Amino acid sequence: MTTPDVTVVVAVYNTMPYLTECLNSLVNQSIGVDRLEVVAVDDGSTDDSGRELDRFAERYPGTVKVIHQANSGGPAAPSNRALEVATGRYVYFIGSDDYLGKDALKRMVACADEHGSDVVVGKMVGTNGRYVHQALYKKSDPDISLYDSALPFTLANTKLFRRELVERHKLRFPEDLPVGSDQPFTIEACVRARKISVLADYTYYYAVKRGDASNITYRANHLARLRCTAEIMKFTAGLIEAGPQRDAVFKRHFTWELAKLVQDDFPALDHETQVQVCAGIAALADDYFTEPLRDSMDVKRRVRIGLAQRGAVSELIRAISDEAALGVPLRPQGVGGAPPLLLEDGRAFVRYPGFRDPALDLPDRLFEVIGEAVPKQLADGTGLVSAQWEQLGQDLTLALAVRVPVAGETGSAVIRLANKAMPKSADKPGARRLPVGTELPAPAGELSRTTTADGTGTVLTARIPVKPVRAKLGVRAYLDVAGSTYEVPVKTLGLPLPLARRWREKVPYRISANANAKGRLVITTAPLWESPPSGEGSPLRHLMSRVKRKLTR
Repeated sequence: MTTPDVTVVVAVYNTMPYLTECLNSLVNQSIGVDRLEVVAVDDGSTDDSGRELDRFAERYPGTVKVIHQANSGGPAAPSNRALEVATGRYVYFIGSDDYLGKDALKRMVACADEHGSDVVVGKMVGTNGRYVHQALYKKSDPDISLYDSALPFTLANTKLFRRELVERHKLRFPEDLPVGSDQPFTIEACVRARKISVLADYTYYYAVKRGDASNITYRANHLARLRCTAEIMKFTAGLIEAGPQRDAVFKRHFTWELAKLVQDDFPALDHETQVQVCAGIAALADDYFTEPLRDSMDVKRRVRIGLAQRGAVSELIRAISDEAALGVPLRPQGVGGAPPLLLEDGRAFVRYPGFRDPALDLPDRLFEVIGEAVPKQLADGTGLVSAQWEQLGQDLTLALAVRVPVAGETGSAVIRLANKAMPKSADKPGARRLPVGTELPAPAGELSRTTTADGTGTVLTARIPVKPVRAKLGVRAYLDVAGSTYEVPVKTLGLPLPLARRWREKVPYRISANANAKGRLVITTAPLWESPPSGEGSPLRHLMSRVKRKLTR
């Protein structure tokens, strides 16, 4: 009998109707059924999954092999059982609720044969709201490393493995881990592989989030996930000695698995569970959270790990709650959810709970902005305090007060009037870090700076002369944070704005202050009697037309 090129392992437990699409995507692979072996293990399903597997086995004899066994509680045991009978030159693992692109196996086998790859990673995408990390798939590469690529953030076993590698090192899945049991297998395979290739030229794998979110990853509780992560990290530490390579892998576990234990749902846990989660994170941080690894992480996750490491449950809850309030508009008289920043000696620190708390003795470095952008925090903490017109004869001035969530060395903070819309790339965070060399509008008018009463922000007070020109200008704050310049639109926060008014006698102008569709302050000036665009008629005729339409409705 001819040895198949690839054995596809399918661990199955109650995945109808998704299972049908999965199996169809396998038997219809362009590699052909004669080069394919499918080993599906029914792990005690109680729905129609077992019968569906038998139907495919009957229809594709010699290609689809089915094993039925009592439920084991996870995908590890059925995957190990399938490896015992696999005969392909390569082995590929697929979730029984997922499916493959038609050419997936043919392309991956060809890549492995051409480059001598022991592991081939084909581009994965999520469907139905399933998140799949995409950084690894920026380009195809026949030879990547586990330590200097995004591979640590793509540790699912949904890859092509050379079966000779698997058997030589007796790679198997730990059956006592309900979550993440594929990580030890994948990590060891990548550590021992002679060559790892990534293919980004085609959608190879479609990861499906079930409509009821019953995927096992979404069901496990905090303590179960913590235990599994601890076992994975202990196993990995036995493979990779302490140093930059281990840090490169463990960055994934600190920024993903462990950080997810202390996100928005953490405050709702009972206190005892909160304490246990912090204690578990602390044990792992004590062993593996090196200074280089700490500094490579974003400040939000870094602070949460640090607070958990100190067992500072109440401060951690406050930090999470503050972060959850990002995007909630500021109160006109005070601070919203955005944690403020302190600028000091050219450095920037996010003042999360615990910052410079002598009882916790956490290093400032934990709270420092290191090479990352903080547009959302600046945008959510920036807003209008007051606005009014000041007129003296023919001269008109806009008197503005704007609060920015930055204290300390705020000499760089200014108000500028910009005549261009913010780029779409800035819409989500609400602000943007400007590229080096960006030409800025001139600072607007006379400016003074006052630290807020609570010391968490700065009020910029500007008196801006209004010019008699036709213009539509966005009011924005500009400030330097940790070596980068940020442009931050000023939100009106629902505050009453000064009424539109006319000024100048010989050539009268109209000025108005409005909130645009995104709630940002815009100043508009135009000649009062300026002719409208061609074809619209005179202002009076346009006004009479509008009145007539209203009367005839």
